Amino acid sequence: MAIGQTVFLNGGYRPVAEAAISPFDRGFLFAHAAYEVTAVYGGRFVDLEGHLARLRRTLAGIDIPNPYTDEEWADIHAGLIEHNGMEEGLVYLEVTAGAYGLRDFAGPETFTPTVFFYADSRPLIGEVARDGIRAVFREDSRWKRRDMKTVQLVSQALAYRAAKAEGAETAFMVEDGMVTEAASANAWIVDSAGRLVTRELSSSILPGITRAGVFSLLKGSGIDLVERAFSPDEARAAAEVFTTSAGAMIAPVVALDGQPVGDGTPGRVTRRIQHLYYEALGADVAKVAPWCLG
Repeated sequence: MAIGQTVFLNGGYRPVAEAAISPFDRGFLFAHAAYEVTAVYGGRFVDLEGHLARLRRTLAGIDIPNPYTDEEWADIHAGLIEHNGMEEGLVYLEVTAGAYGLRDFAGPETFTPTVFFYADSRPLIGEVARDGIRAVFREDSRWKRRDMKTVQLVSQALAYRAAKAEGAETAFMVEDGMVTEAASANAWIVDSAGRLVTRELSSSILPGITRAGVFSLLKGSGIDLVERAFSPDEARAAAEVFTTSAGAMIAPVVALDGQPVGDGTPGRVTRRIQHLYYEALGADVAKVAPWCLG
């Protein structure tokens, strides 16, 4: 992980050391902010259009004016990776409701947004994709509009801390006896019949951009897909479990609550989906992920 030394803040690129945001910003005071994390592979953005569409929807949903057109957003993204010389990694974007010099719950009639970007150079296809991760189950205590990608992430942060304390890397959130999603990713299982199961879209989960990408790759693949909620017991009994997100892409889950999933190694269906996804990125799969070719 290497944070780029040039960021974008409120209309211009500048050194990270010179970037400053008001302590009265509503993102800081109220978590009144949207964010997106877009992957960069081979110097190209992955599904940027999908991220921008979700950003538009979230901004409208939390009453923040959209300060740029899609073309302008794309230009800022491109400029950021050019300034930082980034070929592979993640670009983080946050839009807050801005600052107006006081702490007032309702705020002005129209907000003037704060816009912040930074670049994070890191390998996207590596040990996590190859070896898998471990997860634990945690009660889902998040707000009820999880379909909007806002910075209200304290529940997820606490879930990650609890997972780390138990020797795991992530947590599966549970509400009313059913898994909603992972702490910062969509959750999938492969049942004993080889069918993929993932929760249907609603206000209970984030409409993941990588999730949508996997859906498009499944067409004609021969892999059956079922959209429905599943329980922790179903996940424990599943043949395979994995998560999807921009940062980890397709991450096999090899243990749940300390017990192995299947034989404790990434499974055949997960490997096939990884292969399809990496090919769609334009990756040299034989070079960067030979373990998913078997």
